[in-house]
Amino acid sequence: MTALTLILGALMAFGPLSIDMYLPGLPDIVRDLNAREGAVQLTLSAFLIGLALGQAIYGPLSDKYGRKRPLLLGVSVYVVASLLCAVATNVETLIALRFLEAVGAAAGGVITNATVRDLFVGRSAASMFSMLMLVMGIAPIAAPVLGGQLLLLSSWRTIFVILAVFGVLCGLAALLWLPETHPIERRRGVRLRDTARTYAGFLRNRAFMAYALSAGGSSALLLSYITGSPFVFIDLLHVSPQTFSWLFGLNALGLIAASQVNRLLLRRASSEQIVAWASASALLWAALLLVTVGLLGMGLSVLVPLLFACVTSIGFLMSNISALALAPVRERTGSAAAILGITQNASSGIAGALVGAFAAGGALSMTVVMALSAAACFVLLRVARSTRAAA
Repeated sequence: MTALTLILGALMAFGPLSIDMYLPGLPDIVRDLNAREGAVQLTLSAFLIGLALGQAIYGPLSDKYGRKRPLLLGVSVYVVASLLCAVATNVETLIALRFLEAVGAAAGGVITNATVRDLFVGRSAASMFSMLMLVMGIAPIAAPVLGGQLLLLSSWRTIFVILAVFGVLCGLAALLWLPETHPIERRRGVRLRDTARTYAGFLRNRAFMAYALSAGGSSALLLSYITGSPFVFIDLLHVSPQTFSWLFGLNALGLIAASQVNRLLLRRASSEQIVAWASASALLWAALLLVTVGLLGMGLSVLVPLLFACVTSIGFLMSNISALALAPVRERTGSAAAILGITQNASSGIAGALVGAFAAGGALSMTVVMALSAAACFVLLRVARSTRAAA
């Protein structure tokens, strides 16, 4: 595993780490800030919206100024905002700072996607994204476990200090060892005032947008689970934060294992074939979750295996959809990667907000949003495939 893979994987982990590490502390934040459960869940939705808007900024900047300078700017914003989150005194301030933190974190995702497309294409790009999932996947396994253990020793505020330290380390690694993959000669024709026209061109590309929106569906499926699961397990099923962190890590392990099996499958099957059956699998498991919870109620013996199967299916979707969306893109890769990230994070933000808005529904609200997200991903992938085949 190269230094490039480790650095890019760590940069992609900004979002998952910033979300997953503080999940065990959400009930504590509710009590400490004397806030409503739905209001605290908005700190997650605000983060996802900030990720979406931030990528709209860094995409064109990375096409104009190269990959490294916008990345270092974003990391700096992330570090400062994380430290401010640690001293927030009310939920409204925390929501605003989480948004700012996400604007900084957005640089990691969009620059990583653009860098991979600078260097790879097709199956090699899908394989590289799967390798990055192995590195990035450490975050959803280790982060909630670390967050749960930190809560035994300190408060939820310490979690944001740790995130700031992580940001500093990633910034130094990028500064010292990350190569610039977007040479000056490819930047000369790029003008920031053409940003709207560039985005409009991608938005008119039906196949690209169908893939981008299907990626949004898979992300919404994952984030609806992430948003709802702490309250379902900890508050409704009375699981301890530490036990929840291990259950969450188990599902993350399934996600990572799927991404690595995907690398082996790519030797025998195309990305189109893999996403076809993976999206059908995700829809099947999400539908079973919805029917089971709706008819039989919830229990650990029901939720744990079905959630594991559903989340594992997502591991076959994300890498391949990203590769399929970016494969035809030859110019302004940063802007294309930004749109891909925007749709993923905006869809996730909407899904998280819906789960939070209907939190009184318990596990049912989470499973309804999961099922709708899986259905959207399934349908949009078929639209994308037929549109690209007809072009």
